[in-house]
Amino acid sequence: MELHHKKHHQTYVTNYNNALQQLDAAMAKGDTPTVVKLQSPIKFNGGGHINHSIFWKNLAPVSEGGGEPPKHSLGWAIDLHFGSLEALIQKMNAEGAALQGSGWVWLGLDKEFKRLVVETTANQDPLLTKGPSLVPLLGIDVWEHAYYLQYKNVKPDYLKNIWKVMNWKYASEVYEKECP
Repeated sequence: MELHHKKHHQTYVTNYNNALQQLDAAMAKGDTPTVVKLQSPIKFNGGGHINHSIFWKNLAPVSEGGGEPPKHSLGWAIDLHFGSLEALIQKMNAEGAALQGSGWVWLGLDKEFKRLVVETTANQDPLLTKGPSLVPLLGIDVWEHAYYLQYKNVKPDYLKNIWKVMNWKYASEVYEKECP
């Protein structure tokens, strides 16, 4: 995770900032082709920063509550929308394992319909690209860089074990704030 944080996440931040500087210069010159060309690296690297910033908050050492099941409102909502925490985990693991290529699997709150949803996004697309009313509660990085050093090509083992350090306290705080 240290390599993931210090190298991969930092690269997204650096490339995002560089793209924004190039965008400012292109806009100042009225260089429309360059402005259009920069949209892809801005989305990719900005999304990488957004997603990883959430990901780090979603993890906690066991000594700090990582892996402790959600309680109260979020726990009840999970039971209501998925039947049980185990069913939610099974669904997220299955969707994350089935995601071809690189991307993310998310537990989100759909504020419009006041329900929890599981979604996947490709590459570094943030959850909000699936809909403006979606708020990410938990995001699991299923890019190979997230698990390959420890789990090699066995993504399902990574998905099974990440729940041992999932920070449900953070997810609950976001849920309470967004769904009072």
